[in-house]
Amino acid sequence: MSNTRKFTAVVVGLGLVTLSACGSSESGSGGSGESKTVTLVSHDSWAVSKSVLADFEKQSGYTVKVLKDGDAGQAVNKAILTKDNPQGDVFFGVDNTLLSRALDNGLFQPYEAKDAGFVLPEYRVDQDKHRVTPVDTGDICVNYDKAYFTEHKLDPPQSFDDLTKPAYKNLLVTENAATSSPGLGFLLGTAAKYGDAGWQDYWKKLKANGVKVVDGWEQAYYEEFSGSSSGRKAGGDRPLVVSYASSPPAEVVFADPKPKTAPTGVATGTCFRQIEYAGLLSNARNTEGGKALLDFLLTKEFQDDMPLNMFVYPVREAAQVPPEFTKYGPQAEDPQTMDPAEIAANRDQWVKSWTSLVLK
Repeated sequence: MSNTRKFTAVVVGLGLVTLSACGSSESGSGGSGESKTVTLVSHDSWAVSKSVLADFEKQSGYTVKVLKDGDAGQAVNKAILTKDNPQGDVFFGVDNTLLSRALDNGLFQPYEAKDAGFVLPEYRVDQDKHRVTPVDTGDICVNYDKAYFTEHKLDPPQSFDDLTKPAYKNLLVTENAATSSPGLGFLLGTAAKYGDAGWQDYWKKLKANGVKVVDGWEQAYYEEFSGSSSGRKAGGDRPLVVSYASSPPAEVVFADPKPKTAPTGVATGTCFRQIEYAGLLSNARNTEGGKALLDFLLTKEFQDDMPLNMFVYPVREAAQVPPEFTKYGPQAEDPQTMDPAEIAANRDQWVKSWTSLVLK
């Protein structure tokens, strides 16, 4: 989601790990099981509790190595370019906005994770081939800086239409739809809302109203957005940002001292439902280790642990959702969604048109 929302630098500072290097680094070959290192390739927002990862390593006998490759869009593109000689065994972080690109390029080989039957039905895809495993879900939404709107005696926007009104001129920052997963999700949200015939007119209005576009989520949220703790320190002057519904709880969890209420809010009428997947890379050197790692991502232990590490929702039935999510960042009740086939058929042309319209 992934993506964030995930506040990676702070997470690492709290003793959560993104890389375990306590074992062998030998690469192994094929699915022989000779290698005891399994490599996970991900976007920058991967995080897991040290104890949870240690449990997997102890039980499986594998040491997990993590390679991060930037924003989800960048990571997927690099994985496709290197698919014949991949960097690792499992890729995590391809979402529903980019899934067809990965599948059409043969990025993954079939494998059905042991607990796949526990995945909530609405998140299951590719059921005939099982090339990907659903791992998490979340909502891409516009976040707002509560202090700014209180100070200016202005109601925060709540819908896509609101964002084009003069009262919100020069207030929104979003990510590049060609390079960023949340940026693409926001574009798809507008296409789902206004249709193929209407989304371009909407973006013309948004551009005329002063929307700012930056390369990725970290720049938008940590540098440009005035509502985040990092954005305030960086002098960010945009009180509206495309982020996640789970960003407000993260602002509370990582604050010291913790505020009674989240300093940011969500414009619930601007949300697009995102689902993230993992898959066994087609030319993985350690296929058995990769399969074990995919099984791990669907265990109840990992799914319960995931929300307060990566600030996404679990996809496993009966997995625990932390009270911070319920209080500060509940999922949108009626997010925009889009059929994967429609995304596959239109995404590349929409991004091309968006780039010409918004960036030129």
